[in-house]
Amino acid sequence: MSLGDTPYHRAAPRVVILGGGFSGAVAALHLARAVTVPVDIDIVEPRPLLGGGVAYSTPDPQHRINVPAARMSAFSADMGHFDRWLRRSGVLATDPQALVKGGHIFASRLEFGRYLDGLVREQAASDGPAHIRHVQRRAAAVTPIPRDAPPGQSIGYAVALENGARLVADVVIIATSHPPPAAPRILTQALGDDPRLIANPWAPGALEAVAPDARVLVVGSGLTMADIVASLDAGGHRGPITVFSRRGLTPRGHALDATDLVGDFTTRPERTALALLRRIRATVTAAEVEGRPWQAVLDAVRRDARVVWQALPLEEKRKVLRHLRPFWDAHRYRIAPQPEATIQKLQARGQLEILAASLADIAAGPEGIRATLRPRRGGAALTRTVDVVVVATGPAHDHLIDAVPALAPLVTSGRLRPDALGLGIAVDEHSRVLDARGLPDETLWVAGPLARATFGELMGLPQVLIHAEEVARAVAKRLPGQAAPEKSNAEKSTAGTRSRMPA
Repeated sequence: MSLGDTPYHRAAPRVVILGGGFSGAVAALHLARAVTVPVDIDIVEPRPLLGGGVAYSTPDPQHRINVPAARMSAFSADMGHFDRWLRRSGVLATDPQALVKGGHIFASRLEFGRYLDGLVREQAASDGPAHIRHVQRRAAAVTPIPRDAPPGQSIGYAVALENGARLVADVVIIATSHPPPAAPRILTQALGDDPRLIANPWAPGALEAVAPDARVLVVGSGLTMADIVASLDAGGHRGPITVFSRRGLTPRGHALDATDLVGDFTTRPERTALALLRRIRATVTAAEVEGRPWQAVLDAVRRDARVVWQALPLEEKRKVLRHLRPFWDAHRYRIAPQPEATIQKLQARGQLEILAASLADIAAGPEGIRATLRPRRGGAALTRTVDVVVVATGPAHDHLIDAVPALAPLVTSGRLRPDALGLGIAVDEHSRVLDARGLPDETLWVAGPLARATFGELMGLPQVLIHAEEVARAVAKRLPGQAAPEKSNAEKSTAGTRSRMPA
């Protein structure tokens, strides 16, 4: 195998992976390990680090993985792999704060990106039938090649790159990164392109222009907020910071000593959002009686999430997203101990306030930006005059197609459609993209969070890892020359599935 930026010519099917973040890198790694026949794997990713993506390419050492390293891995059968890699790498000598109580490691997120990048390069350098190539460009358009293509040309996809080059793919795996945050309309209408509005805190150097004494307003109170506050504090920020969200929910901490999970949510899974909530609450209450933490219950829900989610009717899924998702996010996507301690420190000295409120009005003036907040539980409106407004509302998944214009030709041609819940792309239970008629395509797949409307919990490890592994194995089985896959009952009953793989 080899990893490079020059074409590798041979008569082999080509799999193009759009996006080289965690999902794309893991899909490429496991696809290469699974195949027994020649295959070209092109990873289209503009960043130099494969596996980094938005989450794991941040250079800020304050941005830490939010679960212990022992629960992070590129191999679901070996969840301690990254932890061992970290301890061998000597990172604790240069980052002693990564080691917390109980011997757990919460390293910087960049270290996990480096780990993934190294694994892909190691796989590429090994002997085997797969050839991995990092195409360090951004995809501009993915266009289906029509059935009346010129003689000798594969029926598949033309992947146009931003530099004018083109790849021809037999299979495309969509593993694009999260869309950037979308500023609330009230902010964009009032502030427009005012430099005091930081709409995307993940943009390189986004917080560097914030003065140490600046009054800061953060819109959103999740993990992105925690990163922002940790970065500001590490940079010596002294000014007041006001954080608000509709419910004022912040990420909960870990129960690092908890081991065994509590609860079974797959046996007779609930069919309504309310029944599911009551079952979780009852299990938490029973666990507390036994001295077990709520985290052990929520982790059991996460483990069973695919079955739980797929048992709910569409309208009940909408209720979960509308009413329960904020609480799930706060309890499921927990905060690392280091930024948690920073938040507590700033709150204790009165520099940081976190409010449950909505934005009623905002106006820019020469003395600052005046924000009027409406408290969630009523009472008099609150006003804060600030120097900077930072958006921390999280990825705008409901604007996916706009955020990834390369997918537009697939939508126009009817080969791809958004899912019914506005979370990403419509796929079947095997992660094959569903076309406008609802039929799955054997040559178009989704790996990662953009498939979560079908699978539910696909935003954190190990669920994203398991999903990417499954997609890689499924694609490998369908390559020409590979052993024919054993079809499931669902596949046997699916009629009208398109297959354009070359014979």
